[in-house]
Amino acid sequence: MLLEGRFILKAQINKVWETLLQPETLLSCIPGAEKVDQLDEKTYDCVVKQKVGPVSVRFRFKSILTRIDPPHHLEMEGSGEDTLVKAGHFVQKSSVDLKEISESDVEVSYQSEINITGKLAMFGDRVMRTKAKSVEEEFTAALRKKLEEMA
Repeated sequence: MLLEGRFILKAQINKVWETLLQPETLLSCIPGAEKVDQLDEKTYDCVVKQKVGPVSVRFRFKSILTRIDPPHHLEMEGSGEDTLVKAGHFVQKSSVDLKEISESDVEVSYQSEINITGKLAMFGDRVMRTKAKSVEEEFTAALRKKLEEMA
């Protein structure tokens, strides 16, 4: 499944870049995040709980930054599995681009290729896209609020 999106943040590009990679930002902005630990410069260990359709899942996964071009581009790969009901396993590859559109506005665009197996795969593309869009909206709102509080 390919997910793509873009949104605008009112902040300087360097502030967005620095904030985006901090474990505490990810923990406070990712809906359902229970744990985000930075193991080294490029590796994060995460636990995120979500409800997809009628199933609640808790994914434990690792994300590794595979390409970093500050403050404009990053790529990451990750994989993990549900620890609650063994509902599935996923593998993802994502890229995020930051584009300065003015001194105080940054366009954030992303693309993620996600492969899901197990019970979660039965929900299909439509349900998973709807859930992903909801998570993106919550994440964007939380990141905007965090950047405003830091200003």
